[in-house]
Amino acid sequence: MKTDLDKQGNAMAKQILGLGIIMVALWVHTQASYAADVQKVPQHPVIKGYGKVQPYPGAAMQPSPERHYQVLFDITKAADAPDKLNPGLDHVARLLNLYALAGVPTDHLKIVLVVHGPATSIVLKNDAYRKLHQQDNPNSEIIHLLNGARVKLYICGQALAEKKLEIASVNPEITLAVSALTVLIDHQLDGYALIPN
Repeated sequence: MKTDLDKQGNAMAKQILGLGIIMVALWVHTQASYAADVQKVPQHPVIKGYGKVQPYPGAAMQPSPERHYQVLFDITKAADAPDKLNPGLDHVARLLNLYALAGVPTDHLKIVLVVHGPATSIVLKNDAYRKLHQQDNPNSEIIHLLNGARVKLYICGQALAEKKLEIASVNPEITLAVSALTVLIDHQLDGYALIPN
């Protein structure tokens, strides 16, 4: 036969269990809300305003801060319109921002990009771009920021010649290479991972 003390103990145990369940449910909800909030805020830790990334701290395949990376971007595609940012340049900015969020030191990153093909005009100074497309070059700022982040930027000399563009019209932050072919071959032979666009 249960005493009043036993009944009180059972009632208290049920209250504690109920309170525990509520606390766990609140904790899970708080964690899910925090994770959702983190994912909704784009980050631009290195290249401000470009290459936005969403942090996913628990996701697989995070960049390693201990590893050294050599990456080669082959930028050939033009933007959808001359007033739009070239998506290949934004992709380079995204890589820089992504690796910075993972804590990869800047001296562990060697990034090279080469521009040629339909994307060639993105490397022009503003006045030359305006003459060609009747508007300012929307890529000038990101080129400056990438250069400041120690990205090595090349333009294919053969692409300039094919499109009849003067060397003097190229943004001074871009290095003239004899050919995109030589940039691509030499860097891949040196162990760079190729990212085509």
